[in-house]
Amino acid sequence: MTTTTSRAPQPAAARRRRSFNPRRAGAWALLVLAIAVSVLPFLWVLRTALSTNGALASQSASLLPADFTFGAFMRVFGLQSPADAVAEGGSGAAIDFWLYLRNSIIFSSITTAGAVFFSAMAAYAFARLRWKGRNAVFSLFLGTMLVPPIFTALPNFLLIKNLDLLNTMLGMVLPYVFMTPFAIFFLRQFFLNMSREVEEAAMLDGAKHLRIFFQIVLPNAAAPLATLALLTFIGQWNEYFWPLLVGSQDDVRVLQVGLGVFKSQSPQGAPDWSGLMAATLVSALPVLVLFAAFGKRIVNSIGFSGIK
Repeated sequence: MTTTTSRAPQPAAARRRRSFNPRRAGAWALLVLAIAVSVLPFLWVLRTALSTNGALASQSASLLPADFTFGAFMRVFGLQSPADAVAEGGSGAAIDFWLYLRNSIIFSSITTAGAVFFSAMAAYAFARLRWKGRNAVFSLFLGTMLVPPIFTALPNFLLIKNLDLLNTMLGMVLPYVFMTPFAIFFLRQFFLNMSREVEEAAMLDGAKHLRIFFQIVLPNAAAPLATLALLTFIGQWNEYFWPLLVGSQDDVRVLQVGLGVFKSQSPQGAPDWSGLMAATLVSALPVLVLFAAFGKRIVNSIGFSGIK
């Protein structure tokens, strides 16, 4: 005796998933194109860094490294002599990479710590304290976001010059170490969404605003504070114009300015493109690693803070 089994009909949803959807295909095509456009410059930088300057012109159409070598990275880290650099098509110029890297870390870390701390205090005042003209002052802070930074560069430079702080780390970090409008707006949105019950209970026990801020508000705002610190650090790491304007000496020169100086040092008449791309790639690695590690937290924190 034989038995036959009939296959159960598939749900309509499963059939729709298997059917071709032009809109979904178009969306995936645009996504792949956007990823390719974003990744291609980094691949080209890596390809240039792994090539010799002499072979770049003759193999300009190739997507693979021209005359593969790690010489550019050796020049960046100071492991190659000027004679070997010239032999590989380099300019023979040197870049004090480790000194510039140290200056960039100090500059970015100090400005990030100061900006996040003072912005958190200002955001708490705008979100929790009741005082006359609070909304007007907050609107004024938001209005400063519309002012291009180039407009404030000259007044800040004159102030730093009059304070005799040119070519000092203090003069470089001073305009950034205090609160910034975006940071205040970002944290204020989070503080407004925080529950007030714990703070009110602490006030009934006799706690003042300063104690509430440090013992209740800041611990509960660890996620947005970390997100803001990461965004601020990335912005300060990539800062170029102000450090170039104030710090012209090697002992305070940051990495981004050092790369520009390295590009301009061309004894043979042509920039050392391989060395420059290698230094650029190495300088971008810390930011790429941080963003890859905490990128999801940034998106979640911005959505939770109410920024649309």
